[in-house]
Amino acid sequence: MSVELSLILTLLIPLLAAWANMIFRNHENLRDGATFIASIVLFGVVVNLLRQHAASPDISVELLSVMPGLSITLSAEPLGLLFATIASGLWIITHIFGVGYMRGNNEDHHTRFFTSFSLAIFATMGIAFSANMFTLFIFYELLTISTYPLVAHKQTMDAKKGARTYLGILMGTSIGFLLVAIIWTWHLTGTLDFVKGGILEGKIEGPLVAILLALYVFGIGKAAIMPFHRWLPAAMVAPTPVSALLHAVAVVKAGVFTMLKVGIYIFGIDFLSTTGASEWLIWLASASILIASLIAMTKDNLKARLAYSTISQLSYITLGMALATSMGALGGGMHIAMHAMGKITLFMCAGSIYVATHKTKVSEMTGLGRVMPFTFAAFLIGSLSIIGLPPLGGSWGKWLLIVGAADAGQQVAIAVLMISSLLNVAYLLPIVGKGFFLANPEPKPAAIGAAISPKSKIAEAPLLVVLPPVLTAIGCLLLFFYAGHIQEFLMPIVTSGK
Repeated sequence: MSVELSLILTLLIPLLAAWANMIFRNHENLRDGATFIASIVLFGVVVNLLRQHAASPDISVELLSVMPGLSITLSAEPLGLLFATIASGLWIITHIFGVGYMRGNNEDHHTRFFTSFSLAIFATMGIAFSANMFTLFIFYELLTISTYPLVAHKQTMDAKKGARTYLGILMGTSIGFLLVAIIWTWHLTGTLDFVKGGILEGKIEGPLVAILLALYVFGIGKAAIMPFHRWLPAAMVAPTPVSALLHAVAVVKAGVFTMLKVGIYIFGIDFLSTTGASEWLIWLASASILIASLIAMTKDNLKARLAYSTISQLSYITLGMALATSMGALGGGMHIAMHAMGKITLFMCAGSIYVATHKTKVSEMTGLGRVMPFTFAAFLIGSLSIIGLPPLGGSWGKWLLIVGAADAGQQVAIAVLMISSLLNVAYLLPIVGKGFFLANPEPKPAAIGAAISPKSKIAEAPLLVVLPPVLTAIGCLLLFFYAGHIQEFLMPIVTSGK
């Protein structure tokens, strides 16, 4: 299979999955089975692209030419391949979880849900393989539009309000800031192509560099940098499978992935370093890390706590770009993978708890670990990875960010990263402690479809809901031992040259 065909298939497969959902809307097993097969095939195609990349690193395919020098074009480079591998691989696991959750929780409108889900994966693949900023912007907007029905899925007043906030902030920032930045870049350079070393050096200077960077930073609303972060906690009204993949991986990671692409391929790490244009962003990202962590500690709703945790963790990646060092950029890229695996584990555990007990508050977790040991063990592993403790994958992303901060001489950033880890402990581990070490005053769980064993007194959610977070928890462990391979794969993004 050629690289060009593989790139086209990454878009075609999720589109076919969306079509299959509508065709088989009255046959739920066929519908869900077809989407499951599509997710496996997509992951296989992305893995094939990984193999082909070493032999054909500069292959691209033009889908549509708008005007000379401006086209919708796909290409495969290390950062995009990493993002696509994460999103396509976790689509498999989250689809299994989604089927179990939607059926176990008796949710309505399954066809609309899984159709929108497939379209969101289509947009995510387009973002991952964009060869230029114009292509990325098109798919970036499609991702916002395709996920809006998922946020509003329950159609309650809260869901509609949350969805309006979600759509308003993301569309408002992208059109009001990001589009302006893109047009300005095109005016300056005559191109929007992603080029190693950046395209802006020699085209803009002085305070204008920082202003253009600010337009990009605040225009990439999906990165949830403060003060444009409210859409993320507002979107937690969505069903947990949406929170798990789209708000732990696809949507939020599309934001910080775009941030890294802009920093590395539009501005260039060396250009940012020599101009000092990103120094203000170091302070803003650091503030977002600490403020969001402190807010997370105050939230009793479990998904809200995880949402503010995500805001904090996303700012790690923005900080990595702002440091304007090779290690900072590598640490940001590494953290995309590590945080995705850890946070999707935590969100799916929250979904498992809800399906089995209908409990949503941290204060209600007391004793649940004793009757849901697999769920809470997975939550513990995911938490330790987010905290950054070895031997779990999250430790490597944070380590590289600390090294990047040291290279930049940013002792304050080092302190922020270390304090943040302590705050991670403060808002995540008490949940596990409540679950395992405190007795439940009401030991009888309101399990829905749970497999209850009289001997073990285990009352987990159904297998399709419990198995996915267990698998991703194992993934957090495996990533620790394969982190060196990921770092080596990403190394070309920070090598010099244009």
